[in-house]
Amino acid sequence: MAETPLAVVDFCSYAESVPVLMDLLGAGPVLASQKRIVIKPNLVNSSPPPVTTPVELVAAIIAYIKTVSRADIVVAEGCGIPFFDTDRPYRKLGYVDLAESNGILLVDLNHAGLMELTDRRCTIFPRFMMPRIVMESFLISVPVLKKHSLAKVTLTMKNMLGCAPPTHYGGMVWKKSNFHKNIHPSIFEMNRYRTPDLTIIDGSTGLAKFHLGGPVCSPPVGKLVGGFDPVATDAYSAGLLGVDWKDVEHIVLAHTVLGRADREAAL
Repeated sequence: MAETPLAVVDFCSYAESVPVLMDLLGAGPVLASQKRIVIKPNLVNSSPPPVTTPVELVAAIIAYIKTVSRADIVVAEGCGIPFFDTDRPYRKLGYVDLAESNGILLVDLNHAGLMELTDRRCTIFPRFMMPRIVMESFLISVPVLKKHSLAKVTLTMKNMLGCAPPTHYGGMVWKKSNFHKNIHPSIFEMNRYRTPDLTIIDGSTGLAKFHLGGPVCSPPVGKLVGGFDPVATDAYSAGLLGVDWKDVEHIVLAHTVLGRADREAAL
């Protein structure tokens, strides 16, 4: 089965819906060929879902990977809040227990070993420091469906900002604050250096107005969105929040460069 760029399934439970989505995407053979798979959730802080990625979703992804692949599995994230390390959301949100029960490694990307990348096409970040493990592994991005106060939406391309080391891109207020001044081109340029290989977006509920809290979508969105095309997954998911992808600058910038926003979803 060929890889499917974009697919959507109704949410029943993570344990039921993740395998259906993975099979629809044709993910099994791709995962089977990997030596190391990094799963990157959105743990911007230690707030419970839907601000952060549910540990149950990551557990379902790990369970699926183990049925099709012998790859080493790593969960990796770099939280954005300035007052503590990623260990705190890992512990508070159940990821330490998940790692121990599955024999997998947790990595704090805020302190991971780095490699220097360059791209002359980038005007904001012609040089970029990226965690080596992110560049040298198959990367699954697992964000939550949310609107964002600066970026309009925070989906898989925005989720990549969690990889950035605070020593190079942080400030006194926020560990990734160097991206905030030019948020849309910054998201686009970072994704020039590294886009996710596979995305699973948790649209089971959704945040309707703000990425750090506020009202949830009512009724709940009730979808899981996945794909090998990060631009397609973001464009479709923006629509689930009532946002036209053509009104989201970083998706517009990425369209036809990093993927296609106009793909039809497999259902």
